[in-house]
Amino acid sequence: MKKIALSLALAAAAGSTLTACGSSSSAGEKTLTVFAASSLKGTFTSLAATFEASHPGVKVVFDFDGSAALVTQIKAGAPADVFASAATKNMTALGATAVSPKDFATNVLEIAAPSGNPAHVTDLSDLARSGLKLVVCDPAVPCGAAAATLATKNHLTLSPVSKEQSVAGVLSKVETGQADAGLVYVTDVKSAGSKVVGIAIPKADNVTSTYPIAVLSSAAQTTLAQQWVAFVLSSEGQKVLHDAGFGAA
Repeated sequence: MKKIALSLALAAAAGSTLTACGSSSSAGEKTLTVFAASSLKGTFTSLAATFEASHPGVKVVFDFDGSAALVTQIKAGAPADVFASAATKNMTALGATAVSPKDFATNVLEIAAPSGNPAHVTDLSDLARSGLKLVVCDPAVPCGAAAATLATKNHLTLSPVSKEQSVAGVLSKVETGQADAGLVYVTDVKSAGSKVVGIAIPKADNVTSTYPIAVLSSAAQTTLAQQWVAFVLSSEGQKVLHDAGFGAA
């Protein structure tokens, strides 16, 4: 009986040791939290897989949303290590919280129509057509500010049926046929594939959005955050962005 009791005690001790080792391994994993504009979802998700592979024990966690909404969250104390915005204005709004922002990409607008383009949208002038169900981003969001600038530049009076809080919201309504057309980024049209039809806007008529990225002063993982920013700015990171349709900063 004593031998059995001793064996059980040793087994229990071994189990405790294994459990402790597992907890230690889990606790040793580092999480890098990146707040990024919705239009960066595809590219940043791809970059994260490469980054994690070269940084064992590191997990990159994202919050993709409209840049203005992300700024509000950061100002309210939401834990984040890096912020990547779709406009300089939103980065500037963080003041000293954004440490040494760097421009890493540019983007331009494109008209997106549902597959088959049932409303037969062919150019910018069609967006002002009576009865056309147009969806844009809210002016507080970078894609909305760009759309407003585009309209002013081309002397268009737009009457959108909806103003979304992110470019993802605009794209979703176009993909599902709730809108005849939407103003999104060229990268969004490319990532949507056959779900939408893209109508290019001539360069002379278009507007360019510049994307900045920065480590946050409140970052819990400052070193990893700096490494992530460096990776995005590297030739490897820039190639992924270029392949997705982004322009150089």
